[in-house]
Amino acid sequence: MIPKIIPRTSHLNESMRVQLSQTLSLSLLQSRIVANRIDDKNSCESKLAQIVHTSLKNIAPPNLLIDSDIAVKRIARAIKDNEVIGLLTDYDVDGITSHAILFHSLHDFFHVPEVNIQHLIGHRIDDGYGISQGLVDRILSTDVMPELIITADCGSSDEHRIAQLKAKGIDVIVTDHHAIPQEGIPLSAFAVINPTREDCAYPDNTIAGCMVSWLLMSQLRSELISHETIAGNVPKLSALLDFVALGTVADAVSLISPINRAVVNAGLRVMNQVKRPCWQAIKKMLARDFQFFTAEDLGFQIGPRINARSRMSDPYMALHYLSAPTLEQSTQYLLQLDQDNQTRKETEKEMLEIAFEQAIKQLRTQKWSLVIFHEKFHAGVQGIVASRLMDKFGRPTIVFSPSNDPAKLTGSARTIPGVHIRDAIEYVANESPDIIPGFGGHKGAAGLKLKIDAIDEFSLLIDKAIELQLLTKDDLSPVIYTDGELSETEINFQTIAEIKHLEPYGREFEAPIFEGDFKVQSIRVIGSEGNHLMIQLATESNSFRAVWFRALEKRNDPFPFVEGQLIHVIYQLKENYFRGNFSVQLHIVYASL
Repeated sequence: MIPKIIPRTSHLNESMRVQLSQTLSLSLLQSRIVANRIDDKNSCESKLAQIVHTSLKNIAPPNLLIDSDIAVKRIARAIKDNEVIGLLTDYDVDGITSHAILFHSLHDFFHVPEVNIQHLIGHRIDDGYGISQGLVDRILSTDVMPELIITADCGSSDEHRIAQLKAKGIDVIVTDHHAIPQEGIPLSAFAVINPTREDCAYPDNTIAGCMVSWLLMSQLRSELISHETIAGNVPKLSALLDFVALGTVADAVSLISPINRAVVNAGLRVMNQVKRPCWQAIKKMLARDFQFFTAEDLGFQIGPRINARSRMSDPYMALHYLSAPTLEQSTQYLLQLDQDNQTRKETEKEMLEIAFEQAIKQLRTQKWSLVIFHEKFHAGVQGIVASRLMDKFGRPTIVFSPSNDPAKLTGSARTIPGVHIRDAIEYVANESPDIIPGFGGHKGAAGLKLKIDAIDEFSLLIDKAIELQLLTKDDLSPVIYTDGELSETEINFQTIAEIKHLEPYGREFEAPIFEGDFKVQSIRVIGSEGNHLMIQLATESNSFRAVWFRALEKRNDPFPFVEGQLIHVIYQLKENYFRGNFSVQLHIVYASL
Protein backbone atom coordinates (compact mmCIF):
# COMPACT_ATOMS: atom_id res chain seq x y z
CA MET A 1 0.00 0.00 0.00
CA ILE A 2 1.10 3.58 -0.67
CA PRO A 3 1.82 5.24 2.68
CA LYS A 4 0.60 8.65 3.74
CA ILE A 5 3.48 11.09 4.17
CA ILE A 6 2.61 13.44 7.01
CA PRO A 7 4.94 16.21 8.23
CA ARG A 8 5.13 16.29 12.00
CA THR A 9 3.64 19.33 13.68
CA SER A 10 4.28 20.89 17.04
CA HIS A 11 2.32 22.89 19.58
CA LEU A 12 5.35 25.17 19.75
CA ASN A 13 5.52 28.00 17.22
CA GLU A 14 8.80 29.13 15.69
CA SER A 15 9.62 31.69 18.36
CA MET A 16 8.93 29.13 21.10
CA ARG A 17 11.21 26.63 19.36
CA VAL A 18 13.97 29.25 19.23
CA GLN A 19 13.46 29.85 22.95
CA LEU A 20 13.56 26.09 23.55
CA SER A 21 16.79 25.93 21.59
CA GLN A 22 18.39 28.64 23.72
CA THR A 23 17.08 27.29 27.05
CA LEU A 24 18.16 23.70 26.47
CA SER A 25 21.34 24.47 24.49
CA LEU A 26 20.04 22.87 21.33
CA SER A 27 20.54 23.67 17.69
CA LEU A 28 17.48 24.84 15.76
CA LEU A 29 17.26 21.42 14.11
CA GLN A 30 17.42 19.63 17.46
CA SER A 31 14.77 21.96 18.83
CA ARG A 32 12.56 21.13 15.86
CA ILE A 33 13.01 17.39 16.36
CA VAL A 34 12.17 17.55 20.07
CA ALA A 35 9.20 19.88 19.58
CA ASN A 36 7.79 17.59 16.90
CA ARG A 37 7.65 14.73 19.40
CA ILE A 38 6.03 16.53 22.30
CA ASP A 39 2.26 16.31 21.85
CA ASP A 40 1.47 17.93 25.18
CA LYS A 41 1.37 21.68 24.68
CA ASN A 42 1.56 22.10 28.44
CA SER A 43 4.80 20.12 28.79
CA CYS A 44 6.86 22.03 31.28
CA GLU A 45 10.39 23.14 30.60
CA SER A 46 11.77 20.85 33.30
CA LYS A 47 10.25 17.76 31.64
CA LEU A 48 11.68 18.76 28.28
CA ALA A 49 15.06 19.20 29.93
CA GLN A 50 14.81 15.68 31.38
CA ILE A 51 13.98 14.30 27.94
CA VAL A 52 16.89 16.04 26.25
CA HIS A 53 19.52 15.89 28.99
CA THR A 54 19.01 12.46 30.51
CA SER A 55 20.12 11.74 34.05
CA LEU A 56 19.71 8.92 36.54
CA LYS A 57 18.47 11.60 38.93
CA ASN A 58 15.22 11.41 36.96
CA ILE A 59 14.55 7.93 38.32
CA ALA A 60 11.87 7.89 41.00
CA PRO A 61 12.70 5.85 44.13
CA PRO A 62 11.73 2.16 44.01
CA ASN A 63 9.72 2.26 47.24
CA LEU A 64 7.00 4.12 45.32
CA LEU A 65 6.20 0.76 43.71
CA ILE A 66 3.36 -0.70 45.73
CA ASP A 67 4.21 -3.99 47.48
CA SER A 68 7.94 -3.42 47.06
CA ASP A 69 8.41 -2.96 50.82
CA ILE A 70 6.90 -6.33 51.72
CA ALA A 71 8.66 -7.95 48.77
CA VAL A 72 12.17 -6.92 49.80
CA LYS A 73 11.52 -8.03 53.38
CA ARG A 74 10.45 -11.46 52.12
CA ILE A 75 13.48 -11.78 49.84
CA ALA A 76 15.80 -10.63 52.63
CA ARG A 77 14.36 -13.34 54.87
CA ALA A 78 14.89 -15.93 52.13
CA ILE A 79 18.55 -14.88 51.82
CA LYS A 80 19.09 -14.94 55.59
CA ASP A 81 17.47 -18.38 55.95
CA ASN A 82 19.30 -19.88 52.93
CA GLU A 83 16.04 -20.60 51.13
CA VAL A 84 15.98 -21.75 47.51
CA ILE A 85 14.85 -18.85 45.32
CA GLY A 86 13.37 -19.47 41.88
CA LEU A 87 13.70 -16.86 39.17
CA LEU A 88 10.76 -17.22 36.77
CA THR A 89 10.89 -14.91 33.78
CA ASP A 90 9.55 -14.52 30.28
CA TYR A 91 11.60 -15.79 27.34
CA ASP A 92 11.93 -12.60 25.28
CA VAL A 93 14.70 -10.02 25.62
CA ASP A 94 12.93 -8.15 28.42
CA GLY A 95 12.45 -11.40 30.32
CA ILE A 96 15.98 -12.70 29.73
CA THR A 97 17.60 -9.40 30.75
CA SER A 98 15.33 -9.30 33.81
CA HIS A 99 16.56 -12.78 34.67
CA ALA A 100 20.18 -11.67 34.33
CA ILE A 101 19.52 -8.65 36.58
CA LEU A 102 17.91 -10.78 39.30
CA PHE A 103 20.60 -13.47 39.14
CA HIS A 104 23.61 -11.14 39.14
CA SER A 105 22.08 -9.00 41.90
CA LEU A 106 21.47 -11.99 44.16
CA HIS A 107 24.66 -13.87 43.37
CA ASP A 108 27.29 -11.21 42.60
CA PHE A 109 26.16 -8.38 44.83
CA PHE A 110 24.22 -10.08 47.67
CA HIS A 111 26.33 -13.29 47.82
CA VAL A 112 23.47 -15.78 47.46
CA PRO A 113 25.07 -19.17 46.65
CA GLU A 114 24.36 -20.32 43.11
CA VAL A 115 23.00 -23.61 44.49
CA ASN A 116 20.22 -21.59 46.15
CA ILE A 117 19.05 -20.07 42.86
CA GLN A 118 16.83 -21.91 40.38
CA HIS A 119 16.39 -20.69 36.80
CA LEU A 120 12.80 -21.11 35.60
CA ILE A 121 12.08 -20.06 32.02
CA GLY A 122 9.22 -21.57 30.06
CA HIS A 123 9.59 -22.90 26.53
CA ARG A 124 7.73 -20.68 24.09
CA ILE A 125 6.23 -23.55 22.08
CA ASP A 126 5.84 -26.22 24.75
CA ASP A 127 4.78 -24.01 27.65
CA GLY A 128 3.64 -20.66 26.35
CA TYR A 129 3.85 -17.27 28.03
CA GLY A 130 4.20 -16.46 31.72
CA ILE A 131 3.65 -18.80 34.64
CA SER A 132 2.41 -21.58 32.38
CA GLN A 133 0.88 -24.84 33.54
CA GLY A 134 3.75 -26.81 32.05
CA LEU A 135 6.26 -24.74 34.00
CA VAL A 136 4.26 -25.10 37.23
CA ASP A 137 4.06 -28.88 36.77
CA ARG A 138 7.84 -29.08 36.37
CA ILE A 139 8.44 -26.90 39.44
CA LEU A 140 6.16 -29.05 41.60
CA SER A 141 7.74 -32.29 40.38
CA THR A 142 11.33 -31.35 41.20
CA ASP A 143 13.14 -32.95 44.14
CA VAL A 144 14.05 -29.52 45.54
CA MET A 145 11.22 -27.04 45.14
CA PRO A 146 11.91 -23.33 45.63
CA GLU A 147 10.48 -21.75 48.76
CA LEU A 148 10.23 -18.37 47.05
CA ILE A 149 9.70 -17.51 43.39
CA ILE A 150 10.36 -14.06 41.95
CA THR A 151 8.82 -13.50 38.53
CA ALA A 152 9.86 -10.84 36.04
CA ASP A 153 8.05 -9.56 32.97
CA CYS A 154 5.15 -11.92 33.68
CA GLY A 155 2.70 -13.12 36.32
CA SER A 156 0.02 -10.41 36.48
CA SER A 157 -2.51 -12.61 34.66
CA ASP A 158 -1.58 -15.96 36.24
CA GLU A 159 -3.69 -16.23 39.39
CA HIS A 160 -4.69 -19.86 38.79
CA ARG A 161 -1.11 -21.11 38.51
CA ILE A 162 0.13 -18.90 41.37
CA ALA A 163 -2.60 -20.41 43.56
CA GLN A 164 -1.25 -23.89 42.78
CA LEU A 165 2.24 -22.83 43.85
CA LYS A 166 0.91 -21.19 47.01
CA ALA A 167 -0.97 -24.36 47.91
CA LYS A 168 2.38 -26.16 47.95
CA GLY A 169 3.93 -23.60 50.28
CA ILE A 170 5.74 -21.52 47.65
CA ASP A 171 5.54 -17.75 47.99
CA VAL A 172 5.38 -15.91 44.66
CA ILE A 173 6.51 -12.31 44.23
CA VAL A 174 5.27 -11.00 40.89
CA THR A 175 7.23 -8.26 39.16
CA ASP A 176 5.77 -7.24 35.84
CA HIS A 177 4.83 -4.28 33.64
CA HIS A 178 1.98 -5.73 31.58
CA ALA A 179 -1.58 -4.49 32.03
CA ILE A 180 -3.48 -5.79 35.03
CA PRO A 181 -6.35 -8.04 33.88
CA GLN A 182 -9.97 -7.02 34.33
CA GLU A 183 -10.35 -9.32 37.35
CA GLY A 184 -7.49 -7.55 39.13
CA ILE A 185 -4.11 -8.55 40.49
CA PRO A 186 -3.40 -12.23 41.33
CA LEU A 187 -4.53 -12.43 44.95
CA SER A 188 -2.56 -15.61 45.67
CA ALA A 189 0.72 -13.78 45.09
CA PHE A 190 2.75 -12.72 48.13
CA ALA A 191 3.33 -9.35 46.40
CA VAL A 192 2.52 -7.86 43.01
CA ILE A 193 4.93 -5.15 41.90
CA ASN A 194 3.61 -3.61 38.72
CA PRO A 195 3.59 0.12 37.87
CA THR A 196 0.38 -0.31 35.84
CA ARG A 197 -1.59 -1.04 39.04
CA GLU A 198 -4.13 1.71 39.66
CA ASP A 199 -3.05 1.86 43.31
CA CYS A 200 0.64 2.19 42.45
CA ALA A 201 2.27 5.57 43.14
CA TYR A 202 5.22 5.09 40.82
CA PRO A 203 5.13 8.07 38.42
CA ASP A 204 5.94 6.15 35.22
CA ASN A 205 3.96 3.09 34.17
CA THR A 206 5.84 2.72 30.86
CA ILE A 207 8.99 1.19 32.32
CA ALA A 208 9.97 -2.27 31.06
CA GLY A 209 9.94 -5.45 33.11
CA CYS A 210 13.74 -5.36 33.42
CA MET A 211 13.52 -1.91 34.99
CA VAL A 212 10.98 -3.15 37.55
CA SER A 213 13.41 -5.95 38.42
CA TRP A 214 16.31 -3.53 38.72
CA LEU A 215 14.33 -1.17 40.97
CA LEU A 216 13.32 -4.04 43.25
CA MET A 217 16.92 -5.27 43.51
CA SER A 218 18.10 -1.72 44.23
CA GLN A 219 15.61 -1.47 47.09
CA LEU A 220 16.65 -4.93 48.29
CA ARG A 221 20.25 -3.74 48.46
CA SER A 222 19.22 -0.95 50.85
CA GLU A 223 17.19 -3.43 52.91
CA LEU A 224 20.10 -5.85 53.22
CA ILE A 225 22.52 -3.07 54.18
CA SER A 226 20.14 -1.76 56.83
CA HIS A 227 20.03 -5.22 58.44
CA GLU A 228 23.80 -5.68 58.02
CA THR A 229 23.21 -8.77 55.88
CA ILE A 230 25.69 -7.29 53.40
CA ALA A 231 28.36 -4.66 53.92
CA GLY A 232 27.49 -1.01 53.56
CA ASN A 233 30.07 -0.56 50.83
CA VAL A 234 28.48 -3.06 48.43
CA PRO A 235 28.35 -1.19 45.10
CA LYS A 236 25.11 0.18 43.76
CA LEU A 237 23.58 -1.74 40.89
CA SER A 238 24.45 0.74 38.14
CA ALA A 239 26.76 -1.90 36.65
CA LEU A 240 23.62 -3.86 35.66
CA LEU A 241 22.09 -0.99 33.70
CA ASP A 242 23.49 -2.45 30.48
CA PHE A 243 20.91 -5.24 30.84
CA VAL A 244 18.20 -2.68 31.63
CA ALA A 245 19.07 -0.70 28.51
CA LEU A 246 18.92 -3.77 26.29
CA GLY A 247 15.59 -4.97 27.66
CA THR A 248 14.05 -1.50 27.58
CA VAL A 249 14.89 -0.86 23.92
CA ALA A 250 14.09 -4.39 22.75
CA ASP A 251 10.67 -4.33 24.44
CA ALA A 252 9.77 -1.11 22.59
CA VAL A 253 8.48 0.75 25.63
CA SER A 254 8.06 4.52 25.46
CA LEU A 255 11.24 6.53 24.95
CA ILE A 256 9.52 9.83 25.57
CA SER A 257 9.79 8.74 29.22
CA PRO A 258 12.65 10.55 31.01
CA ILE A 259 13.24 7.45 33.15
CA ASN A 260 13.50 5.09 30.19
CA ARG A 261 15.74 7.51 28.33
CA ALA A 262 18.01 7.88 31.34
CA VAL A 263 18.49 4.15 31.92
CA VAL A 264 19.09 3.47 28.23
CA ASN A 265 21.82 6.10 27.96
CA ALA A 266 23.37 5.09 31.29
CA GLY A 267 23.23 1.43 30.27
CA LEU A 268 24.90 2.18 26.95
CA ARG A 269 27.74 3.88 28.82
CA VAL A 270 28.20 0.69 30.87
CA MET A 271 28.01 -1.46 27.75
CA ASN A 272 30.53 0.65 25.88
CA GLN A 273 33.11 -0.02 28.57
CA VAL A 274 32.97 -3.53 27.02
CA LYS A 275 33.80 -5.29 30.29
CA ARG A 276 31.34 -8.16 29.93
CA PRO A 277 32.40 -11.02 27.65
CA CYS A 278 28.98 -10.90 25.96
CA TRP A 279 29.59 -7.34 24.72
CA GLN A 280 33.14 -8.21 23.69
CA ALA A 281 31.80 -11.10 21.61
CA ILE A 282 29.04 -9.15 19.85
CA LYS A 283 31.39 -6.24 19.15
CA LYS A 284 33.77 -8.63 17.46
CA MET A 285 30.96 -10.27 15.47
CA LEU A 286 29.65 -6.89 14.26
CA ALA A 287 33.19 -5.63 13.52
CA ARG A 288 32.61 -2.51 15.63
CA ASP A 289 36.23 -1.94 16.62
CA PHE A 290 35.99 1.86 16.34
CA GLN A 291 32.32 2.38 17.05
CA PHE A 292 30.19 2.61 20.16
CA PHE A 293 27.04 0.58 20.71
CA THR A 294 23.87 2.61 20.16
CA ALA A 295 20.20 2.13 20.97
CA GLU A 296 19.77 1.08 17.35
CA ASP A 297 22.23 -1.77 17.93
CA LEU A 298 20.21 -2.88 20.95
CA GLY A 299 17.00 -2.97 18.95
CA PHE A 300 18.21 -4.32 15.61
CA GLN A 301 21.42 -6.27 16.25
CA ILE A 302 21.64 -7.62 19.80
CA GLY A 303 17.95 -7.92 20.68
CA PRO A 304 16.97 -10.05 17.65
CA ARG A 305 19.79 -12.51 18.28
CA ILE A 306 18.70 -13.01 21.89
CA ASN A 307 15.05 -13.25 20.89
CA ALA A 308 15.77 -15.75 18.11
CA ARG A 309 16.75 -18.57 20.46
CA SER A 310 13.54 -18.32 22.47
CA ARG A 311 11.49 -17.95 19.28
CA MET A 312 12.98 -20.99 17.60
CA SER A 313 14.06 -23.18 20.51
CA ASP A 314 15.24 -23.01 24.12
CA PRO A 315 15.78 -19.60 25.79
CA TYR A 316 18.43 -20.69 28.30
CA MET A 317 21.26 -20.23 25.83
CA ALA A 318 20.45 -16.50 25.60
CA LEU A 319 20.80 -16.28 29.39
CA HIS A 320 24.07 -18.24 29.24
CA TYR A 321 25.34 -15.83 26.58
CA LEU A 322 24.64 -12.74 28.69
CA SER A 323 26.16 -14.28 31.81
CA ALA A 324 29.12 -16.18 30.32
CA PRO A 325 32.28 -15.62 32.41
CA THR A 326 34.74 -15.80 29.51
CA LEU A 327 34.96 -14.44 25.97
CA GLU A 328 35.42 -17.96 24.59
CA GLN A 329 32.19 -19.22 26.19
CA SER A 330 30.26 -16.11 25.28
CA THR A 331 31.40 -16.37 21.67
CA GLN A 332 30.25 -20.00 21.43
CA TYR A 333 26.81 -19.10 22.76
CA LEU A 334 26.61 -16.08 20.45
CA LEU A 335 27.44 -18.17 17.38
CA GLN A 336 24.47 -20.41 18.19
CA LEU A 337 22.22 -17.40 18.75
CA ASP A 338 23.34 -15.97 15.43
CA GLN A 339 22.61 -19.25 13.66
CA ASP A 340 19.15 -19.29 15.25
CA ASN A 341 18.64 -15.74 14.03
CA GLN A 342 19.44 -16.80 10.47
CA THR A 343 16.93 -19.64 10.80
CA ARG A 344 14.40 -17.17 12.16
CA LYS A 345 14.93 -14.90 9.14
CA GLU A 346 14.33 -17.80 6.73
CA THR A 347 11.19 -18.84 8.60
CA GLU A 348 9.99 -15.23 8.68
CA LYS A 349 10.48 -14.89 4.92
CA GLU A 350 8.44 -18.02 4.22
CA MET A 351 5.66 -16.94 6.57
CA LEU A 352 5.55 -13.43 5.13
CA GLU A 353 4.96 -14.73 1.62
CA ILE A 354 1.91 -16.65 2.80
CA ALA A 355 0.73 -13.85 5.09
CA PHE A 356 0.96 -11.17 2.37
CA GLU A 357 -1.27 -13.22 0.08
CA GLN A 358 -3.86 -13.65 2.83
CA ALA A 359 -3.67 -9.96 3.76
CA ILE A 360 -4.30 -8.77 0.21
CA LYS A 361 -7.38 -11.01 -0.03
CA GLN A 362 -8.70 -9.74 3.29
CA LEU A 363 -8.21 -6.10 2.28
CA ARG A 364 -10.73 -6.61 -0.54
CA THR A 365 -13.44 -6.95 2.12
CA GLN A 366 -12.42 -3.56 3.57
CA LYS A 367 -11.72 -5.05 7.00
CA TRP A 368 -10.57 -2.87 9.87
CA SER A 369 -8.01 -5.47 10.88
CA LEU A 370 -5.96 -8.37 9.54
CA VAL A 371 -6.33 -11.83 11.08
CA ILE A 372 -3.86 -14.29 9.58
CA PHE A 373 -3.44 -18.03 10.19
CA HIS A 374 -1.72 -20.93 8.49
CA GLU A 375 -1.09 -24.44 9.80
CA LYS A 376 2.60 -24.18 8.80
CA PHE A 377 3.27 -20.98 10.79
CA HIS A 378 5.85 -20.95 13.59
CA ALA A 379 4.64 -19.41 16.84
CA GLY A 380 8.07 -18.00 17.58
CA VAL A 381 8.00 -15.73 14.52
CA GLN A 382 4.34 -14.72 14.39
CA GLY A 383 4.91 -11.47 16.32
CA ILE A 384 7.52 -10.30 13.81
CA VAL A 385 5.21 -11.19 10.92
CA ALA A 386 2.36 -9.28 12.58
CA SER A 387 4.61 -6.22 12.87
CA ARG A 388 5.64 -6.42 9.22
CA LEU A 389 2.03 -6.66 8.06
CA MET A 390 0.96 -3.83 10.33
CA ASP A 391 3.72 -1.60 8.97
CA LYS A 392 2.93 -2.44 5.35
CA PHE A 393 -0.86 -2.27 5.44
CA GLY A 394 -1.50 0.15 8.31
CA ARG A 395 -3.96 -2.11 10.10
CA PRO A 396 -3.96 -3.79 13.51
CA THR A 397 -2.79 -7.32 12.81
CA ILE A 398 -3.14 -10.63 14.63
CA VAL A 399 -1.17 -13.62 13.40
CA PHE A 400 -2.05 -17.12 14.65
CA SER A 401 -0.03 -20.33 14.63
CA PRO A 402 -0.67 -23.87 15.85
CA SER A 403 0.15 -24.44 19.51
CA ASN A 404 1.18 -27.54 21.46
CA ASP A 405 -2.53 -27.99 22.25
CA PRO A 406 -4.28 -29.21 19.08
CA ALA A 407 -7.51 -27.55 20.19
CA LYS A 408 -5.97 -24.07 20.46
CA LEU A 409 -4.10 -21.54 18.38
CA THR A 410 -1.53 -19.15 19.75
CA GLY A 411 -1.55 -15.56 18.48
CA SER A 412 0.47 -12.35 18.52
CA ALA A 413 -1.09 -8.95 17.92
CA ARG A 414 0.47 -5.66 16.88
CA THR A 415 -1.30 -2.37 16.39
CA ILE A 416 -1.29 1.13 14.93
CA PRO A 417 -1.41 4.40 16.89
CA GLY A 418 -4.96 5.01 18.02
CA VAL A 419 -5.87 1.37 18.67
CA HIS A 420 -5.25 -0.20 22.09
CA ILE A 421 -4.86 -3.81 21.02
CA ARG A 422 -5.16 -5.41 24.45
CA ASP A 423 -8.42 -3.55 25.06
CA ALA A 424 -9.67 -4.73 21.66
CA ILE A 425 -8.92 -8.37 22.56
CA GLU A 426 -10.57 -7.88 25.95
CA TYR A 427 -13.69 -6.66 24.11
CA VAL A 428 -13.74 -9.92 22.14
CA ALA A 429 -13.25 -11.95 25.33
CA ASN A 430 -16.19 -10.17 26.95
CA GLU A 431 -18.44 -10.59 23.92
CA SER A 432 -17.61 -14.28 23.49
CA PRO A 433 -15.99 -15.55 26.72
CA ASP A 434 -15.49 -19.13 25.57
CA ILE A 435 -13.27 -18.57 22.52
CA ILE A 436 -10.22 -16.95 24.19
CA PRO A 437 -8.74 -19.17 26.95
CA GLY A 438 -6.20 -16.51 27.86
CA PHE A 439 -4.59 -13.25 26.79
CA GLY A 440 -2.30 -10.50 28.00
CA GLY A 441 -0.28 -7.55 26.83
CA HIS A 442 -0.48 -3.78 26.62
CA LYS A 443 -1.44 -0.94 24.28
CA GLY A 444 0.93 -1.75 21.45
CA ALA A 445 1.21 -5.53 21.53
CA ALA A 446 -0.56 -8.54 22.95
CA GLY A 447 -0.59 -12.33 22.96
CA LEU A 448 -3.52 -14.70 23.20
CA LYS A 449 -4.81 -18.24 22.91
CA LEU A 450 -7.79 -18.96 20.66
CA LYS A 451 -9.96 -22.02 20.19
CA ILE A 452 -9.04 -23.48 16.83
CA ASP A 453 -12.59 -23.44 15.46
CA ALA A 454 -13.24 -19.82 16.49
CA ILE A 455 -11.02 -17.87 14.09
CA ASP A 456 -13.94 -16.64 11.95
CA GLU A 457 -15.88 -15.47 14.99
CA PHE A 458 -12.76 -13.81 16.38
CA SER A 459 -12.15 -12.02 13.06
CA LEU A 460 -15.63 -10.48 13.11
CA LEU A 461 -15.44 -9.44 16.74
CA ILE A 462 -11.93 -7.96 16.61
CA ASP A 463 -12.97 -5.97 13.57
CA LYS A 464 -15.90 -4.57 15.53
CA ALA A 465 -13.68 -3.80 18.53
CA ILE A 466 -11.25 -1.85 16.36
CA GLU A 467 -14.04 -0.05 14.54
CA LEU A 468 -15.31 1.19 17.91
CA GLN A 469 -11.91 2.69 18.71
CA LEU A 470 -11.39 4.45 15.37
CA LEU A 471 -13.31 7.35 13.84
CA THR A 472 -12.77 6.67 10.16
CA LYS A 473 -11.23 4.13 7.81
CA ASP A 474 -8.88 6.92 6.73
CA ASP A 475 -6.95 6.00 9.88
CA LEU A 476 -6.22 2.60 8.32
CA SER A 477 -3.25 3.09 6.07
CA PRO A 478 0.52 3.07 6.50
CA VAL A 479 1.75 6.43 7.74
CA ILE A 480 5.22 7.91 7.64
CA TYR A 481 5.77 11.02 9.76
CA THR A 482 8.61 13.27 8.64
CA ASP A 483 10.53 16.14 10.18
CA GLY A 484 10.42 18.12 6.96
CA GLU A 485 13.25 18.90 4.58
CA LEU A 486 16.97 19.36 4.99
CA SER A 487 18.85 21.72 2.73
CA GLU A 488 21.61 20.07 0.72
CA THR A 489 24.19 21.83 2.91
CA GLU A 490 22.63 20.23 6.00
CA ILE A 491 23.18 16.68 4.73
CA ASN A 492 26.52 16.28 6.48
CA PHE A 493 28.34 14.86 9.50
CA GLN A 494 27.43 17.88 11.65
CA THR A 495 23.72 17.17 11.25
CA ILE A 496 24.32 13.49 11.99
CA ALA A 497 26.11 14.51 15.20
CA GLU A 498 23.19 16.74 16.22
CA ILE A 499 20.75 13.87 15.61
CA LYS A 500 22.92 11.46 17.61
CA HIS A 501 23.01 13.88 20.52
CA LEU A 502 19.26 13.37 21.04
CA GLU A 503 19.47 9.57 21.31
CA PRO A 504 17.98 7.22 22.34
CA TYR A 505 15.28 6.97 19.70
CA GLY A 506 12.44 4.50 19.82
CA ARG A 507 8.72 4.25 20.44
CA GLU A 508 7.12 7.70 20.93
CA PHE A 509 10.51 9.36 20.36
CA GLU A 510 11.19 8.09 16.87
CA ALA A 511 14.38 8.70 14.95
CA PRO A 512 14.14 11.72 12.62
CA ILE A 513 12.91 11.11 9.09
CA PHE A 514 13.38 13.77 6.43
CA GLU A 515 12.09 14.28 2.91
CA GLY A 516 13.33 15.95 -0.24
CA ASP A 517 13.55 15.85 -4.03
CA PHE A 518 16.55 14.23 -5.71
CA LYS A 519 17.56 13.14 -9.21
CA VAL A 520 18.50 9.50 -9.70
CA GLN A 521 22.07 9.29 -11.00
CA SER A 522 22.48 5.52 -10.78
CA ILE A 523 20.66 2.52 -9.34
CA ARG A 524 21.71 -1.07 -8.72
CA VAL A 525 20.82 -4.15 -6.66
CA ILE A 526 22.88 -5.01 -3.58
CA GLY A 527 22.75 -7.85 -1.05
CA SER A 528 22.50 -11.60 -1.38
CA GLU A 529 18.69 -11.54 -1.32
CA GLY A 530 18.56 -9.38 -4.44
CA ASN A 531 15.90 -7.00 -3.12
CA HIS A 532 17.96 -4.09 -1.72
CA LEU A 533 18.93 -1.08 -3.83
CA MET A 534 21.91 1.26 -3.85
CA ILE A 535 20.95 4.59 -5.42
CA GLN A 536 23.13 7.60 -6.14
CA LEU A 537 21.03 10.74 -5.59
CA ALA A 538 21.84 14.24 -6.75
CA THR A 539 20.76 17.75 -5.79
CA GLU A 540 21.77 20.90 -7.66
CA SER A 541 25.36 20.85 -6.46
CA ASN A 542 25.87 17.64 -4.45
CA SER A 543 25.59 13.90 -4.81
CA PHE A 544 24.67 11.45 -2.04
CA ARG A 545 24.76 7.69 -1.74
CA ALA A 546 21.50 6.11 -0.56
CA VAL A 547 20.47 2.57 0.30
CA TRP A 548 16.89 1.27 0.23
CA PHE A 549 16.42 -2.01 2.08
CA ARG A 550 13.62 -4.30 0.86
CA ALA A 551 12.88 -1.89 -1.98
CA LEU A 552 11.83 -4.81 -4.19
CA GLU A 553 9.24 -7.38 -3.21
CA LYS A 554 11.40 -10.15 -4.66
CA ARG A 555 14.54 -10.77 -6.66
CA ASN A 556 14.44 -9.64 -10.33
CA ASP A 557 11.49 -7.26 -9.83
CA PRO A 558 11.82 -4.15 -12.03
CA PHE A 559 13.39 -1.06 -10.50
CA PRO A 560 10.86 1.53 -9.31
CA PHE A 561 12.87 4.32 -11.02
CA VAL A 562 15.35 4.81 -13.81
CA GLU A 563 18.39 7.05 -14.12
CA GLY A 564 17.58 10.69 -14.69
CA GLN A 565 14.19 10.69 -12.98
CA LEU A 566 13.35 13.22 -10.27
CA ILE A 567 11.96 11.44 -7.21
CA HIS A 568 10.64 12.42 -3.79
CA VAL A 569 12.62 10.61 -1.11
CA ILE A 570 11.71 9.91 2.51
CA TYR A 571 14.92 9.07 4.33
CA GLN A 572 16.97 8.86 7.51
CA LEU A 573 20.41 10.44 7.64
CA LYS A 574 23.05 7.91 8.68
CA GLU A 575 26.77 7.59 9.19
CA ASN A 576 28.11 4.60 7.26
CA TYR A 577 31.32 2.80 8.26
CA PHE A 578 33.01 0.57 5.69
CA ARG A 579 36.60 -0.64 5.50
CA GLY A 580 37.87 1.94 7.93
CA ASN A 581 36.09 4.92 6.35
CA PHE A 582 33.06 6.91 7.46
CA SER A 583 30.64 8.44 4.97
CA VAL A 584 27.26 10.17 4.93
CA GLN A 585 24.51 7.90 3.67
CA LEU A 586 20.76 8.25 3.18
CA HIS A 587 18.65 5.29 4.29
CA ILE A 588 15.52 5.44 2.18
CA VAL A 589 12.26 4.70 3.97
CA TYR A 590 10.07 5.33 0.92
CA ALA A 591 10.41 7.02 -2.45
CA SER A 592 8.03 7.96 -5.25
CA LEU A 593 7.95 9.84 -8.54
